[in-house]
Amino acid sequence: MPRRRAAWDCATGSGQAAVDLARWFDRVIATDASAAQIAHAAPAPRVEYRVARAESSGLDPASVDLVAVAQALHWLDHERFYEEVRRVTVPRGVIAAWSYGSCSAGDDIEPLLRDFEFGTLAPFWNAQRRWVDEHYRTIPFPFAEVTAPAFRMRMIWTLPQFGAYLSSWSAVANYRDANGQDPVSPLLEHIVNHWGPQGATREITWPLGVRVGRME
Repeated sequence: MPRRRAAWDCATGSGQAAVDLARWFDRVIATDASAAQIAHAAPAPRVEYRVARAESSGLDPASVDLVAVAQALHWLDHERFYEEVRRVTVPRGVIAAWSYGSCSAGDDIEPLLRDFEFGTLAPFWNAQRRWVDEHYRTIPFPFAEVTAPAFRMRMIWTLPQFGAYLSSWSAVANYRDANGQDPVSPLLEHIVNHWGPQGATREITWPLGVRVGRME
């Protein structure tokens, strides 16, 4: 990367990636189409939050060295977004996009999780989910590819924390809307028999699908 003066964190959500990027860049502009998300994003030095769509960022031409998209590229209008990326990125600048798919929390509950994810929730995932399942390898990405190392995300959670994560899935929300019932609670009733004593924690891991490209 030629320099680290400015990064654009597109579809920032709660600002998690933006806060980390600010450790490495002089300035981070973090945008999201949702005003509610921006209103609740985590404040941090060198991070400026704005309400803006990915395809129309409001950034100046050739003004950022990096465009980052965390767990959101599969939702975007790729053709229009990539036009915006080329417009706002400096020559030889970088775009990096990553996602995390199916998590693991131990061999003993692996069958329960996969049956929940690909059985119970199968009809309720959006079509774009396939790109996440394929670790972003098949998502449209018309840039000069830079090989990225393998990454894995890790968290140490209690069962209630793990349940809160499962409840955040879009397919769970779609299931609730369609059926008027919560699908997570019955799953947790089965998992609790494997998890351990009350308050016990487990390591939860996700493989990251990463695509990195450079402007030509």
